[in-house]
Amino acid sequence: MLEVPGWNMVDEGGTLKLNRSWKVKSFTKGLELFQAVADIAEAEGHHPDLHLTGWNNVKIEIWTHSAGGLTENDYILASKINGLDLQQFLTRKAA
Repeated sequence: MLEVPGWNMVDEGGTLKLNRSWKVKSFTKGLELFQAVADIAEAEGHHPDLHLTGWNNVKIEIWTHSAGGLTENDYILASKINGLDLQQFLTRKAA
């Protein structure tokens, strides 16, 4: 099975997903992170589920809805998100 550093594979009711969480500096930094991820997602034509809870907890879930689980495209998208300079968005201690 493929792995992407920092991403966890979870089974939600029989559906495999990749997810990753971060603590961001502020609510607006969370939205800026989402925009950076959205730019990649649009270019890839593959869209993750984005969650902002509380004011600074970001979670991204990636899976292929039409396949009902993980495909190679999910790992590619996670890798491209890892390529972002996340430090501008995150608190000093990443979750």
